[in-house]
Amino acid sequence: MPKVINIEPTPNPDALKFIVQKPLLKMGTRSFKDFGSAVGDPLASSIFALGKVTSVFYMDRFVTVNKESGAEWSDLIDPICETVEDLKVEEEATGDAGPSLSGANADEKLAKINALLDSRIRPGLAGDGGGLEIISFDGETLQISYHGACGSCPSSISGTLRYIEGMLQEEVDPALRVIAY
Repeated sequence: MPKVINIEPTPNPDALKFIVQKPLLKMGTRSFKDFGSAVGDPLASSIFALGKVTSVFYMDRFVTVNKESGAEWSDLIDPICETVEDLKVEEEATGDAGPSLSGANADEKLAKINALLDSRIRPGLAGDGGGLEIISFDGETLQISYHGACGSCPSSISGTLRYIEGMLQEEVDPALRVIAY
């Protein structure tokens, strides 16, 4: 059972990052934008069942929970910690499946994009309780989805998205477009 060792604010006032002592997953991430999508996931469905939760994102050693804007953290923090600490950690966990692509050139570009995202973008997003997933890539347009605290943060849709696009245009392909899903 994981123990919550710290709770950190995120740039999103409606999201908190719950740091745990033991890993929740061996690899990958899990992201749920509503209770219906969390069915079958013991942690996320239990957190949604507390009410006033709008999304749950977790990976290795943290869980980010977004609440309704009118809800009070003081009503949610203890129940979330108890829910996380009651979780029985899975022995075998799998991550998200990657996007489907066609063509060797798109595969090479995607590998370079993922390497840049892994080294320069994802660590910063994880530090703020968020994540980024590639939804699709057709060789010219990269479609991404933000998770956790980033999923409902206004700066992720404007400033962060523009930064990612600019970095990828400079280092991968000047014609590359990045859109958020």
